[in-house]
Amino acid sequence: MSKGPGLFTDISKRAKDLLTKDYSCDQKFIVTTYSENGLAITSTAVKKGGLSTGDVATQCKYKNALIDLKVDMESNVSTTITFTEILPSLKTIASFKLPDYNSGKLEVQYFHEHATFTAAVALNQSPIMDLSATIGTPTFAFGAEAGYEAKSGSFTKYNTGFSVTQPNSIFSMILSDKGDTLKASYVHHLDQMKRSAGVADITRRFSLNENTFTVGGSYAVDPQTAMKARLNNHGKLGALLQHELKPKSIITISGEFDTKTLDKNPRFGLSLSIKP
Repeated sequence: MSKGPGLFTDISKRAKDLLTKDYSCDQKFIVTTYSENGLAITSTAVKKGGLSTGDVATQCKYKNALIDLKVDMESNVSTTITFTEILPSLKTIASFKLPDYNSGKLEVQYFHEHATFTAAVALNQSPIMDLSATIGTPTFAFGAEAGYEAKSGSFTKYNTGFSVTQPNSIFSMILSDKGDTLKASYVHHLDQMKRSAGVADITRRFSLNENTFTVGGSYAVDPQTAMKARLNNHGKLGALLQHELKPKSIITISGEFDTKTLDKNPRFGLSLSIKP
């Protein structure tokens, strides 16, 4: 794939990852094993409150196809097949779930040096088509996306945004929810490896006349340990500590509490991911 402006979903992705990725108040245990022929098997167990769930996922690669299969405790089967380079700079993704026969989806992504395009359609009796396009360079990107429901003849969404990427910083702005939400974010990297960074995000909901301002960041304590924290203007404070026990095996401890209601108990989460 070419090094172009990236997909529309990549706009503000770095800020979103810094503020949301790996934050969890659940207990999660993940074990991944690999067979000699390259088949990866991942078993996941999650406890959320008093509810426990789990699934087993497999991933294998055959020529230019990547096949993902997941089965959960309720016997739901999810399958995703990704084809790369069927044609130059083209990626095709097909997904479906069983026994939900209306969950099929087909997506095509095209990457060009100065533009990217995606088209996705739901494979059911009332299909919804999602389209997105981004133009620019790895430094500056402008894009838009829209969703259209054929049965009702109406748009389900239309969003637009842009991002400016410098060696040490990223600024992005997105107008979403059919023009009701405006989000601006700024990320500043503090080291060459980009493991330590600060982030600020402000979201304006016009219909609610509401603003949400969030600041956060990550700090690399050493090559195996990282810390993250976030705080918004509603008093929600979150923090996590992540440590690599051995290559690719990571333990994450996270917590969150409301600084405006200190009488409530804080929530904590623990995640352990083990890979050979």
